[in-house]
Amino acid sequence: MKIDNSVENIDNNDPIGENHIGTSHDTPLRPDAFTISDKEKIESIKKDVTNIMNTLGLDLTDDSLKGTPNRVAKMFVNEIFGGLNPDKKPNASTFDNKYQYGEMLVEKNITVYSTCEHHLLPIVGRAHVAYISNGSVVGLSKMNRIVDYYAKRPQVQERLTIQIVKELQDVLGTEDVACVIDAKHLCVNSRGIRDIESSTVTSEFGGAFKNKETKREFLDYIKLETKF
Repeated sequence: MKIDNSVENIDNNDPIGENHIGTSHDTPLRPDAFTISDKEKIESIKKDVTNIMNTLGLDLTDDSLKGTPNRVAKMFVNEIFGGLNPDKKPNASTFDNKYQYGEMLVEKNITVYSTCEHHLLPIVGRAHVAYISNGSVVGLSKMNRIVDYYAKRPQVQERLTIQIVKELQDVLGTEDVACVIDAKHLCVNSRGIRDIESSTVTSEFGGAFKNKETKREFLDYIKLETKF
């Protein structure tokens, strides 16, 4: 299958521009996103990266640069955008809450590595996730894996926050899920305004977490300093 890489009048037809906003809760994917294999995607991207580097005037015969197109292509498909592949979605098995734990469970300081979909620059930060069991619990590491899966795709932070909450709501069968993300966006920190101090905080509260007292309890938990 031939991939159409043509882009016309991109500057004139860009309604978002420097406004870092998302257009939907779901990651925008074409219907034919998975009709070619990962190997074919890597070969296609490798050619595109080669063209970019040649256009910039880089000497791809240099020992330091000649492997870059292949490394970038494999990184895109297998690593930083691996969350686009539904086959890599974590299997978040649930278990009966036999110990009858009835308070909120909070997994805080989950590392977030994502990529801004507007400039393809890194988003780096922490996610704090909580839920209140209605009879089912999920393994702690699965919460981290869900965050990592949705982070490994071109993202806006608002969408990432919502996707994490919706996935855990589906897995646990409860609306009582919350997520707060605090992250730095290199599209802000390293280019444009180049403000290296600012970070972005987003939140999504479902079910009981919309209650002021429950929300406050969650926010107080994530302020706790963990020491070992």
